[in-house]
Amino acid sequence: MKFLDLTKVYIRSGQGGKGCTSFRREAYVEFGGPDGGDGGNGGSVWVEAVDGLNTLIDFRYQQHFFAQNGQAGMGRQMAGKNGEDIVLRVPVGTEILDEDQETILADLTRLGQRVQLAQGGNGGWGNLRFKSSINQAPRRSNPGQEGVERTIWLRLKLIADVGLLGMPNAGKSTFLAATSNARPKIADYPFTTLHPNLGVVGVDNAEMVIADIPGLIEGASEGTGLGHRFLGHVERCAVLLHLVDGTSGDVAEDYRVISAELEKYAEELAKRPRVVVLNKVDALDAEARAEKLSALEEASGGNVYTMSGVSHEGVTEVLRALKKVIDSAKKAEVVAVQEPVQWQP
Repeated sequence: MKFLDLTKVYIRSGQGGKGCTSFRREAYVEFGGPDGGDGGNGGSVWVEAVDGLNTLIDFRYQQHFFAQNGQAGMGRQMAGKNGEDIVLRVPVGTEILDEDQETILADLTRLGQRVQLAQGGNGGWGNLRFKSSINQAPRRSNPGQEGVERTIWLRLKLIADVGLLGMPNAGKSTFLAATSNARPKIADYPFTTLHPNLGVVGVDNAEMVIADIPGLIEGASEGTGLGHRFLGHVERCAVLLHLVDGTSGDVAEDYRVISAELEKYAEELAKRPRVVVLNKVDALDAEARAEKLSALEEASGGNVYTMSGVSHEGVTEVLRALKKVIDSAKKAEVVAVQEPVQWQP
């Protein structure tokens, strides 16, 4: 199944049914009076976050979604049938954007969350509604209200605990394959990863979801390379795992390039908790490892882990560090929810 995280969709709610102009006609009833029924309401367009989806690929093959129109009213005071609603089922983490791709209409971050995108038109009144003491036989009825037609964009931001960051060929896919059952493409050339991959990783009887996005390069926040399209997938992550290629000529510069791109893309993302790892240490001797570790610690201003996705050296320590940050973030969320809001005059 192909990965699709941005798509355009055309939606239209149903038109309300028109009211009926009718008069009661029965044998031996001299003055029957009006009996036209109301039209039915048009169906609405909804979007709902459902389980079991992690891509928007279904919307590549169907982009038009039209709700059912309401049925017209009929005689004998019979109202028309309401049109059926239509529901767009999307993965959790989907944003609904207006046609300008900037205005956020809804953000579906919880399973089962449901939002109305276009309300169906009201049904028109039949002539029975217009009967009064001075107008006993009205010949007037209303047409149904028009439905709402609009163009929207669906943008998926994967919900993951950990977001993998790094330059192309930093070993992100190798790490994901070594720690989970995910099987991303691995090769000895840059930009091997062309779309995000998700993997469930277990450590100390706990599980966490890791998202691997295509490698970033300088200028990614301005549209250079592939990674800029997928930076949104790490916005919801509790912690960022920044892998730096230990075989690179300048590990400190590689770290600074990624940090600068994160800050340009979103200042909040640059402030997210980050675990920095010097990767591919199995290819370094003791002297080179110590030298590059020192340079990376100076550039990052904090603790740096060493790891090799191929030999599994240091992998468990990195996973435990990630789990510790994730647990702290979840505790902070619980405290924020439970903290009572103080009333102020």
